[in-house]
This record gives sequence, C-alpha cells and structure tokens, in this order.
Amino acid sequence: MACSSDREPRADRATEAVRALSRLSRVLETASPELSLAHYRVLSAVASGDERATRIASRLALGKPSVSSAVEALAARGLIVRSEVADDQRATCLGLTDDGRTLLAEVEAAMSARLRAVAERTASPVALLDALVAIQPALDSIVAERKAGTRR
Repeated sequence: MACSSDREPRADRATEAVRALSRLSRVLETASPELSLAHYRVLSAVASGDERATRIASRLALGKPSVSSAVEALAARGLIVRSEVADDQRATCLGLTDDGRTLLAEVEAAMSARLRAVAERTASPVALLDALVAIQPALDSIVAERKAGTRR
C-alpha cells in the first residue's frame, strides 16, 4: 500500500461538503467543554420553543430514548425543568432554568466565535454564514415531510 500513488479520485462537491460539515461540527463541539453537542442541540431546541421531548426528538431526528437521556442529564444539572401538562398526564413540558439560559448563551457565543473565525478564512464569509442559515428551513421541511409520511 503506497501512500501517495493510491489516492482516491477527488470526491464530489456534496461529499466534500459532508466532510467539511463533519470537521466543522467538531470545531463547534470543542468550543465549550461545559456542554456536549448532543446536549446543546436539546437545550437549544427547548430554548427555541420545543417544550415536549417528542417534538424535540422529531425536530432533531433523534430517538425518544436519546432525547429522554439528554433531558434527564440536563435536568440533573439544573439546566432544564420539567412540568406537567394539564391536559395530558403522560406528557411533560420542558423549560430552561436561569442556569440553562446562561450556559446556552455562553456556549452559543463560543460556538459563534469559532464559526466566525472559520468563516473569516473563506473567500466570502457572509455568503458562507447565509448558506448555513438557509439550511434550517430545508431541514424543517424534511422533518415535516417525514412526519407527514411524504418524503421526497
């Protein structure tokens, strides 16, 4: 096995993008040792208004056990609180505590700084950030299609 002559052909743009996003997720994940990326995703979903674990699982494309585990860990750390839903005894409503809001703001500031530092090293930092923001509605659309059973 020779290292330099056995190189695979250049990956297509989508594969290159996947590789870049994978590396970027690691850069973001290491922005704060206080919160794993998985726990960040759940905490930010709660902050965005997803108050039930089932909605969070659906939105983040995670299994309910994964979300339940994250909710348990975040509640144990005092970052989120659970409360009963008046019309559904089985459901719980999730909310951020003051500590949860504070930590989320700190983690997002650190992640944002890392992302801006990466973006500034590209030819068009604003276009990169705009493209990343534009992904959100596309992801929401995929989740809605999956829920409706009409995946493209």
